[in-house]
This record gives sequence, structure tokens and C-alpha cells, in this order.
Amino acid sequence: MRSLPLPLALTARLAPVAVLATAGWALSSGPDTSPAAKDGTPPPETTGKSASAPATRAPAKTYATAPAPCDALAGKTVTSLVPGAEAAGKEIPSTDTKVRRTCSWNALKGYEYRWLDVSFEVMATDEAAQKSYTERVADRSGGGEVPGLGDRAYSVVNLTIEDKQQTREGTVLVRAANALVVITYNGSDFESKKAPGTDEINKGAIKAAKEAVAALRGG
Repeated sequence: MRSLPLPLALTARLAPVAVLATAGWALSSGPDTSPAAKDGTPPPETTGKSASAPATRAPAKTYATAPAPCDALAGKTVTSLVPGAEAAGKEIPSTDTKVRRTCSWNALKGYEYRWLDVSFEVMATDEAAQKSYTERVADRSGGGEVPGLGDRAYSVVNLTIEDKQQTREGTVLVRAANALVVITYNGSDFESKKAPGTDEINKGAIKAAKEAVAALRGG
């Protein structure tokens, strides 16, 4: 910053001081009489330092990894929802099993076909899970909230018809802390070409969701 010229009167007052300083630092060569100098403690440094910011930690995740999805449901639940299926199920390959794991059961018994998927997805934060949950619910209109399941839960059932064959599919989305549980359950009758009722599919999907959330918390 450019210094401003001193007024003449002030310059005249400072001239004798400048002469004494040039002659031998007369104004600064005497003993230091500050309290720090008397007791031998060096004066505190007040320039060039700032209080360091406190270290920040990433919030702890409630769930670090996805549980084994094929162990999420009781054997009797599997056989009741998917008659004729093996209780063990089949895990779908995943690029990262710590983040996402899915197990699938399907079977044809007589002319009745059922398919059930249980999927766990673990995210970095509760906020990330909530954002994903909200976006997915927005893409599946026509359903409703499921009270008392996880932190948030939503269920929807849709009917599709292809070549006169009906298929009814239920989806349940659950957010529990930083994890999502996704249940997909559908069915068809290849003889009548009719689909199972909405209530049957919806209740079956919610039953699977409750067991899967319990497995997530237990794991």
C-alpha cells in the first residue's frame, strides 16, 4: 500500500527522534521491561499463526456391508411365496458384494409361476439412501406408504398384459438408515392367463420385506 506524505508539523516532530536513532539506536537499545522479559519467558508470538480448524470425521455408517440375501428369508416363507422353489435361492452376480447383493427364487408349479427377488443396497450415508429412496418412489406412482417398516417404506403393485397373458408384480422399497431393501414379487397363471390378485402379491412382498429388514438389522 502506498504511504501518504506526512504533514510538515508531524515531520518536524519526528526529526529529532530519527537523529537519535541514527546515532546509536538510543530509543531501542535499553533493557526490555515487559513482564515476559522480567521472568525470562519469551513473549508469545501473535503474528503469522491462526487457530487450526478442528478435524472432521465422516459420520459412522449403520450398515457397512450388504448381508447375504439368500439367508434373509425363512425357508417356509420362500416355499409359501414361491411354491416349488428351492429354499436356498440363487444369488445374482454383483460387481461389488459389499454394496449390493440380490437373491432370486422362481418356480413353476403346475401352471402357476412365481418370482421373488430380495436385494440389499448399502450406501455411504443416510442422506444418500434417502435420496435414492425418494427418486425410486417417484418412478413408481400409484402405491402407498407401509407404516412401521424401516425408516421409510413404500409398496406398489402393477399389472402388465402381454399376448393376453397377465402378470402382476409388487415392489416394496424400504430405507433403513444408509441401506435400501428392495423386494420384487410377481406371478402369473399360464393356464387361465390371469394374474394373482393385488392383495396376494402385495401382502407377499411386504412379508418378504419385513423378514429382509430384520435380517439386515440382525446382520
